[in-house]
Amino acid sequence: MMDYPRGSIQDIAIESKELGEEVELLIYLPASFSPLYKYTVVIAQDGKDYFQLGRVGRIADELLKDKEIENIIIVGVPYKNVKDRWKKYHPDGEQHNAYIRFLAHELVPYLDREFPTYQMGMGRALMGDSLAATVSLMAALQYPNTFGRLILQSPYVDTSVTEAVQEFTQAHLLNIYHVIGKGETSVKTTGGEEKDFLTPNRELSSLFKQKQFPYFYDEFDGNHTWTYWQPDLKRALKSMF
Repeated sequence: MMDYPRGSIQDIAIESKELGEEVELLIYLPASFSPLYKYTVVIAQDGKDYFQLGRVGRIADELLKDKEIENIIIVGVPYKNVKDRWKKYHPDGEQHNAYIRFLAHELVPYLDREFPTYQMGMGRALMGDSLAATVSLMAALQYPNTFGRLILQSPYVDTSVTEAVQEFTQAHLLNIYHVIGKGETSVKTTGGEEKDFLTPNRELSSLFKQKQFPYFYDEFDGNHTWTYWQPDLKRALKSMF
């Protein structure tokens, strides 16, 4: 294991009016962080999972050391529990729209105030796995001038997702990285039932191509778990940043 300068991860909580609760944030700042530089902001839903299971901070340290990616700050937004995650991330969840407003109207202004960010869409990315990818996509479709890049790892795709993509008219504003596992044919969902993720993701992919989004797509040999998302993260960060 090579030794390289390690970034720091801060725990911060901010008050959200949209959600009516305090939201915990995990903020990764690179080892070379300086207020004199500007940073691209990567906002990860399932935030704790990205740092613990995805080891995204370590991957960023490594890529930054070799100057393989631009300067980034990673902001993880953890979920409280499985029920909370469904409420906020699922298109049918009762806090889904409020969570998207929180991202665009509360989190972004907070980050722009506190950190030296590029204050434009291409300077901000949303990232997520499964339902966390779903809400990231839905947020970017609603606020394409706020969020210009997307990393989608095995998103949950239903009709509200495909309809939102179909109705979207500004494909040039969003740069998308999208992967799905070839083994994701019967994924156990929060509700307990098994769903095929592969077929709807393939349909989503055709739709992205048809609408001419700047787009990267790949199908990996594996299933709906961090065993496959974790190693994919290096490529995701490199191709996106």
